[in-house]
Amino acid sequence: MRPPKLTIIDQDPDGPETSAPVASGIRTLEIEAEGLQALQSALHDDLSDVFTQTVEAIRAVKGRVVVTGMGKSGHVGTKIAATLASTGTPTFFVHPSEAGHGDLGMITHHDIVLALSWSGETAELADIIDFSRRHGVPLVGISSNAVSTLAKAANIAITLPKVREACPHNLAPTTSSLMQMALGDALAIALLESRGFTASDFKAFHPGGKLGAQLTHVEEIMHSGGRLPLVPTNTPMSEALLVMTERSFGCLGVTDTDGKLLGIITDGDLRRNMNQNLLEQSASDIMTQTPKTVAPDTLVSATLEILTSLSITALFVVDDGRPVGIVHIHDLLRIGAA
Repeated sequence: MRPPKLTIIDQDPDGPETSAPVASGIRTLEIEAEGLQALQSALHDDLSDVFTQTVEAIRAVKGRVVVTGMGKSGHVGTKIAATLASTGTPTFFVHPSEAGHGDLGMITHHDIVLALSWSGETAELADIIDFSRRHGVPLVGISSNAVSTLAKAANIAITLPKVREACPHNLAPTTSSLMQMALGDALAIALLESRGFTASDFKAFHPGGKLGAQLTHVEEIMHSGGRLPLVPTNTPMSEALLVMTERSFGCLGVTDTDGKLLGIITDGDLRRNMNQNLLEQSASDIMTQTPKTVAPDTLVSATLEILTSLSITALFVVDDGRPVGIVHIHDLLRIGAA
């Protein structure tokens, strides 16, 4: 069976034809972008104080952030909980329907509740709202209705701007869900920065996979000691080439009498100086001065960016001007960071 032919609904004489699905997708993204812009403007203005209060309230609690929400708000809430937890704010999600069947026992007076409901009138949130009021658990309500049940009950009410849903019927949660998620990201990053949460802290929560590999420090994977391809400045190229070939990194470091790195010889340098006198010259005659290097505590992710941006395959690791290691693109591939 042949696939149905796409209808062309827009044709720019000076540009490509646009199919109906693509036009629909573009409209969706435009509407959702308007929602994010409205949220950004609100943070500059009406939401500025309550956003700051929320960050301070979360930082002040001795327990955890308890995120809750129903339907699409609940799905967004699970993502917010995961993002907060992974960036240094202990957080978990409680389903509002399960709360009244025993899960309220997960919430203590040391915690803070973050409840999401676009309308602010989600009936399933009643048990958690009531529990937080009776037991003095701080409640942050996120809705689009400043006079809703959730907003009135909350210690801190974050009222999101009312916007159009991307759904043509203005019904399916689309723009609203995106705004809730974006606000959650904003809270997570604000908390991360206020705590001075570092890349090393982040690695503690993300030890596996490519992310964990990229958060590794270069000194953990570099080659050192006798593996380093190094020669003094006055080394004849006839000897330098033997060292460069034996070490198999595709480059050679040139050091001064104090052991500091002065330059580097690469395959490109050899090609540019290929002549009958090459083997009679010294390493200092061929080298490229002041090569790009990294420090031992440089993250693998930053090292990868340098390698790719310069289109090179290896970097010397230097401490106080002296080469202490070398890292090759193959090392990054080996640990799954590239």
